Amino acid sequence: MSVTNFDISAADKQRRSAVLMRANPLSKLIAVLAATIPLVVTMDFVSAAVVLVGTLALLPLSGVSPLLFFKRAWILVVASLLTVWGTALIAEDSGRTLLDLGIYTVSEGSLSLAAATGLRAIGIAIPAVLVMASTDPTDLADALAQRAKLPHRFVLGALAAMRLLGLLAEEWKTLGMARRARGVGSFGSPLERLKANAGQAFGLLVQAIRRASRLAMSMEAKGFGGAHRTWARPSTFSWLDLWVVFGGLALGALAVWAAMAAGTWHVVWMNH
Repeated sequence: MSVTNFDISAADKQRRSAVLMRANPLSKLIAVLAATIPLVVTMDFVSAAVVLVGTLALLPLSGVSPLLFFKRAWILVVASLLTVWGTALIAEDSGRTLLDLGIYTVSEGSLSLAAATGLRAIGIAIPAVLVMASTDPTDLADALAQRAKLPHRFVLGALAAMRLLGLLAEEWKTLGMARRARGVGSFGSPLERLKANAGQAFGLLVQAIRRASRLAMSMEAKGFGGAHRTWARPSTFSWLDLWVVFGGLALGALAVWAAMAAGTWHVVWMNH
């Protein structure tokens, strides 16, 4: 037992000593914005690929294991693949036809647009996943309240929601068993089951919002949201945070340069 506890403590200490774990949450958020803003204004796969590869290259510096990162990001990968497939089918055809499905066709032009759309979506989401996985919720709340000067109720609500996020899986199972006990969700056609699951998801969302709101108000009533308060852990900036922000700016600039050099840079509100 002592060996196990030592291993867990050592692993946790090593994780907390990672570069991104030691950076201020606000500097990481600024870096994410700097790196992903080019993906918001352009529609090409080169800039998105650069941001995505750069983000994955930072994984060893985040203190997040590849398995944990995959658990948090796999749904985004699936959604991106579905986006690519749907866009390839409905986008305007141009160039050589690659796949003919009768009423739908996939051409070189539609496939290129689909790849750009899918990579753009996942290139924007993956950096945020990495930042949230390498950030302690309490540190983020401290930074938002102390440095960003956001309202206490908003910060406390966000903190409560993040802390309660781990309970959603258990509550999903509980709601599922309760609904099955009433004969809802486990019988009927696939469409009826889908509707039942949608209702269950909505119930889980409502319950999570209510719980987070109640917890935030109770914390505020106990003085957490007072006008004058002290902080157990002051949110500070260091040279590391400057380098983190500079890294985000550099990654965004590299993405723009690579897209322009490849000739794929295209601002979304401009015509081809």
